[in-house]
Amino acid sequence: MISADAALKIILSSISVKEEIETISFIESDGRVLAQDIVAGFNIPPADNSAMDGYAVISRDTEGSTTSNPVELEIAGENRAGGTDHSKTLTPGYAVRIMTGAHIPQGADAVIPFEDTEETADRVKIFRAVKKTENIRFAGESFLTGDTVLVKGTKIESAHIALLASLNKTEVAVFKKPAVTIISSGDELTEPGPASSGDKIINSNAYVLMNEVKNTGGIPSNSGIVKDNFEDLKKTIEKALNGDMVICTGGVSMGRYDLIPNVLKSLGAEILFHNISVKPGKPLLFSRIGKCFFFGFPGNPVSTMVSFIEFVRPAILKISGSLLYEKPVVKALLKEKIHKQAGRKHFIRGRFTIVDGLFNVVTTGNQRSDMINSLRDANCLIIIPEEVETVEKNTVVDIQLIRHGEIDATG
Repeated sequence: MISADAALKIILSSISVKEEIETISFIESDGRVLAQDIVAGFNIPPADNSAMDGYAVISRDTEGSTTSNPVELEIAGENRAGGTDHSKTLTPGYAVRIMTGAHIPQGADAVIPFEDTEETADRVKIFRAVKKTENIRFAGESFLTGDTVLVKGTKIESAHIALLASLNKTEVAVFKKPAVTIISSGDELTEPGPASSGDKIINSNAYVLMNEVKNTGGIPSNSGIVKDNFEDLKKTIEKALNGDMVICTGGVSMGRYDLIPNVLKSLGAEILFHNISVKPGKPLLFSRIGKCFFFGFPGNPVSTMVSFIEFVRPAILKISGSLLYEKPVVKALLKEKIHKQAGRKHFIRGRFTIVDGLFNVVTTGNQRSDMINSLRDANCLIIIPEEVETVEKNTVVDIQLIRHGEIDATG
């Protein structure tokens, strides 16, 4: 049995990026992972422009101006955003009326907002001195031609789409999504629907996994329920090996009908580990069969969800080309006492709130691996290390936020 940290290290060192690329519209790129750096083809902004509606001036002309003793300048025209006439040259004693985003006239070195002025006929009163470069956005201030704007491995979000649009990158190269097959094993299982019998367990694991795979950036497919039969399991797993990854729930513990390890061996699989010192999810199995990776989960729904968050989600992100794998871990004040057995790292379902700017956390009740309601109410996992047995109330603990994106773990 190995530690959770060692297991994750084995997973991430075994998996490499799926080097298959496709080109898609930037409009459809949300959630996809960039396969190439995005480089600016021109300056952003393309020219010096105004950050305010006001008047372009020569800052020296405004020295000493106050509300009671304003400087008066003659208005020498107007520059609008989007205007094509950039020939105006400002000379001392003059100002140009200017709108936000409009080109700065040659000779001007500052913009004073309308609210600090008063216009009368063809002149403007300036009620305060303005500093050189004030309210000017300079060409290339955001990005210069040739700058790398987004790096390969970035998972695209709304702000990135705005950048792509501003750089006129209407198509982007992204990594193809990994194909992930979900298998549910067990004679006790039945599918949701009218035919479900009361003496069977309705298969919920497949559907939460389908959703989690999709949300993580993979393409899920459901192979359905497979009975506890060696040949049926072998046939189903063998068929799934043309994808990138297989997740199978059930059949990996130590029971008489837990057939998955032997099925994998019959297929020539390399079992990289089996059993982790964690709770829930101890029987987790990770294997490689050719180019396909196989995760075997215990059948309990909470074990399935926690195992996915901790071990499969990072694997999908890595194979997808993403640079970031980890969900945020923050410090929180534990508002109840927790006792556990030493020897296994515990991921305890918790719910955090923010009180006076600080994270507070409590458990969500019964922590048995079949208690879906405690998972429903959780928005974090309280992480208790292997060697710890008791954590007193008002102790600071680590919590992992499970409904948030990834972070840069290097800081």
